Amino acid sequence: MRKLKIEKSSKANDTVTRTIRISGKTFDKINELAEKNELSFNSVINQIIEYGLSNLED
Repeated sequence: MRKLKIEKSSKANDTVTRTIRISGKTFDKINELAEKNELSFNSVINQIIEYGLSNLED
């Protein structure tokens, strides 16, 4: 399986606002990735979700 690569990307126009709960430890890791790559927290979350969905086992 290919590894996730965080990339600079343009904002999507078709967004939905939704509240989720994640652990503090996970939040810190994602926030660190966002800062390191100069991206928004939401951009990193969306890339992680897209990667996960693209790599689901059938």
